Amino acid sequence: MVSYQPYKAKRILNRHKRPDSWFWTAYSAHPYVGCPHACHFCYCREEKYAHGQVPTEFGQVVRVKENAAALLRRELGRVKVDVVSVGDWSATEHRFRISRRMLEATLELGFPACILERSPFVLRDVDLIQAIHERARAVVLFSIIATPESPHYDDVRRIENRAPPTASRFKAMELFAQAGVPTGTAFMPILPAFCDDDANLEAVVRWTKEHGGTFVLAGGLTLKGQQRAYWMDYLTQYYPALVPRYEKLYPAGKSYGPAGNYWGPIAQRVAEYCEKHGVPDRMPRPIIPGDKHATNKRLAEYLANEVYRMELRHEPGYRVWAYRKASWALEDLEPDVRVVYETMGRRGLESISNVGPKLARVIEERLVQL
Repeated sequence: MVSYQPYKAKRILNRHKRPDSWFWTAYSAHPYVGCPHACHFCYCREEKYAHGQVPTEFGQVVRVKENAAALLRRELGRVKVDVVSVGDWSATEHRFRISRRMLEATLELGFPACILERSPFVLRDVDLIQAIHERARAVVLFSIIATPESPHYDDVRRIENRAPPTASRFKAMELFAQAGVPTGTAFMPILPAFCDDDANLEAVVRWTKEHGGTFVLAGGLTLKGQQRAYWMDYLTQYYPALVPRYEKLYPAGKSYGPAGNYWGPIAQRVAEYCEKHGVPDRMPRPIIPGDKHATNKRLAEYLANEVYRMELRHEPGYRVWAYRKASWALEDLEPDVRVVYETMGRRGLESISNVGPKLARVIEERLVQL
């Protein structure tokens, strides 16, 4: 039984220093604290996100920001237009319907929207999401970590607890694709021993393609603090044979993500299956039509994607950081980089902060392709 606690929030909009290079969100705004799905792996059981709840209480209490839509309208009016991660369509939304009002504010103010969901109920608002996409761009990702073909599907469904069936999420993806809204899979977290076998990795990619998805964004499990303790207790109760493997991958008090070279090969295999089925393994960046910084953002996106691949290949840290800082520099650049190049040539590119001769050549080659 879930108990709901409405309250008046003081603020709603979280601002990032720069858009993240996974979902391309500059802001996030969510109306509910807590989730009735109560997935056993959820990072929200961690102290940072638990807001005082102990892990075993997660999913039993949901705090409702009843003034979320009004706050969002006011706070978006004070910041520059960029992608906002907005809403929550779990069972709580059935009752309070705040996420729809937040979408209305997003549309009214012309902000692009990124929506990440485990629930097909988001289809209720496909009309608003279509309108946002036509005006400013929108993208809908569905959290999916296994298909019904997986040999561990029953286990995954138990671990996802009260989340809607996977097939319903794929069906919702298909309907968003038919509505012309970009959509794809947030294949995360890929749980060791449950989701990381080749059959499941390829099936998730293939099902995404077959249901109109245009990308698969893969991510690994993170464990920390009380969230880690809860998950280890869960494994001890239901999958005790897996505890030694998880203890090795996630040593107590050590790594946040998996230790060693576990994740790189998994991500590489997902990338290979994506190439096989013609689905990108990164999410295309939503950019408003007519954005004067569109070229800068596309180049920053390209370099950020290169950073991701370089890290998977374990390239030298200095090289990874050179690309990362150049991506940030293009993100922060005020003039249109194309104008800079057309005016001053490669010398103009080299004048950009953190862009040396080698990266200037990389940017130049990419620039002529855009």
